[in-house]
Amino acid sequence: MSLRTDALPRALTRQPAREVSAARRAADFFALTKPRMVLMIVVTTGVGFHLGSAGAPDILRLLHVVLGTALAAGGALALNQLLEREADAKMERTRLRPLPAGRLQPGEALAFGTMLAAAGPLYLGLRVNAVCGLVTAFTVVSYLFVYTPLKRRTSLCSVLGAIPGALPPVTGWVAARGDFGPGAWALFAILFLWQMPHSLAIGWLYRADYARAGFRLLPVIEPDGGSTARQIVGNCLALLAVGPLPTLMGLTGAVYFLGALVLGTGLLACGIVLAVSRSAVDARRLVFASLVYLPALLVLMALDTLPF
Repeated sequence: MSLRTDALPRALTRQPAREVSAARRAADFFALTKPRMVLMIVVTTGVGFHLGSAGAPDILRLLHVVLGTALAAGGALALNQLLEREADAKMERTRLRPLPAGRLQPGEALAFGTMLAAAGPLYLGLRVNAVCGLVTAFTVVSYLFVYTPLKRRTSLCSVLGAIPGALPPVTGWVAARGDFGPGAWALFAILFLWQMPHSLAIGWLYRADYARAGFRLLPVIEPDGGSTARQIVGNCLALLAVGPLPTLMGLTGAVYFLGALVLGTGLLACGIVLAVSRSAVDARRLVFASLVYLPALLVLMALDTLPF
């Protein structure tokens, strides 16, 4: 029996194709979790754990918190993309995501997202403490079943959606202490208020896209931007007042206090400029400023509590 010499090259060329396909599917499942958002959630959770720790943080416990939080966040974000796949297909900025582009099927996303979203709170409840697991479960449920459907119904979705978005540092705090405290709610308030100018500026930038998808965000239903501008400036002012609270509570020192004032003033200035101009350029500047504000504030918060 002879071996055809042309069969071997064809057989060899099939394997790379399968590998590329498997790699692309893995990348699509990973993209479904919105890894950059998961990273930010994990960082805010870690800062809450750090501030909530009475002494030196328990590193093993922190690793458990990070893993459980990442699982829950990735699952919730994957299920959010499943629920919004038809809307995503109508928007330029999201139409190439794995589900609207057809690279993943809804059933696959449902199984994947449900597994992660359920595993996260369960893991935290078993390996950290019950309160931590319950806070994370509430975060997942409120994000998927309150914020997500309300985006099509009311502009209040931004306010209600800021609640699960502000809970990760609370998760970190209760993971370290086992219960709630004033410090946890100060962190919650900072994250809650930060989200408002950030999300409203994004909504202003992409209001045409959001309108095509049927989302009733404030910049969509009120095209002149008056209420959006007032909301942005009002929340920036509130954030400027609330930002220094960790120092006033004795959790951080003078370096954080001064940094919070400087960062808050800069964010407020960008908000006021956007409120006056209502231009895409200034909306983009506010988004950038908000993306600088939060990581810088968290770094100051963490460094100003180190024992040196």
